[in-house]
Amino acid sequence: MPSPPVASGSTSLVALESALTAVLAPAIVNSPLLDALAWVAIAGFFGAVVLQWRGGTDLARQLAAGSWLVFGVFWLTMVPYYYYDAQSPIQTVLALAALPLCVYTGYLLYAGRESLLLLSKAVAIMGLIYLPAETIPFVRQWLIETTAMQAHVVMELLGHSPGLSEGANGYQSRFDFDPDETVTGRTTYIVLACTGLGSMAIFGGLIASVSAPLKRKLSALALAIGVIWFLNLLRNVFIALASPYGWFQFDWLVSFMTTYMGAHPDRVSFLVAHNYVAQTLSVVALVAITFLVVRILPEVLAPLEEVLFVLSGTEYDLFEALGYEEARPDTAADREQ
Repeated sequence: MPSPPVASGSTSLVALESALTAVLAPAIVNSPLLDALAWVAIAGFFGAVVLQWRGGTDLARQLAAGSWLVFGVFWLTMVPYYYYDAQSPIQTVLALAALPLCVYTGYLLYAGRESLLLLSKAVAIMGLIYLPAETIPFVRQWLIETTAMQAHVVMELLGHSPGLSEGANGYQSRFDFDPDETVTGRTTYIVLACTGLGSMAIFGGLIASVSAPLKRKLSALALAIGVIWFLNLLRNVFIALASPYGWFQFDWLVSFMTTYMGAHPDRVSFLVAHNYVAQTLSVVALVAITFLVVRILPEVLAPLEEVLFVLSGTEYDLFEALGYEEARPDTAADREQ
């Protein structure tokens, strides 16, 4: 949810604030190169899925390994944007860490770790969910304007009715607060990253990638999407009100962020609300939602075990640790024989 400047002539600041990151959002900086890198990586992951399905496991590992390298380069190219434009420490650190992690994942696949093909499949599905919404205009417009409308309805229930106007993205997504009646004179507008689609794509990819009864998969997906939608709605309302009303415009904080982080003084409340409070709570929420999903669909522990191995280099048995041994893929296969 970018925060547009008060002065209409501050076009450079509008450009810096006109994009927001998502889990898989290559087009947010309008770069054909980033679009191409993301699509090449996702296409490679899907190609590996097809090769594995047809019995070409070795070729699948090699293709997936190369796709992870491309995926890592994509995240590396995003670091300057996260650091300078979005001014998001969390996303900057994650983007920096993504390259070595993706390279390591590719190395493990190439060296023979076939189980990582499941994680590759999950990432492929995540991309398939997110990228079309990012690149198809009418889908993007509907998601953004619907999200803005829903947040505005909640603000009205809380006693605020700013109205909606056209944001810098050309959609009816800007909360039209009167700058003369607010503390900072600033407001925000909704972009695709504010729709929660990125988080939904994560769980959609994890759930769709594993083998389990359709009923449980649909139940887990409905739970994840419902909780994400609700929490994302609260997040958008929180940021939309914190920015104009200056909930974090403390003198010491404004001084620190303007002196050491190059922030615009009137933008401090937006940066704190979005980049620190909301993003930190989003990480906590994702962990909590994961535990809820696991209770319904413990099979998703399989790709999560692969994530932990990549991060730590240690094998973890989450199925045993959490008491879901009967849901382990190899155990389920044994029962079917």
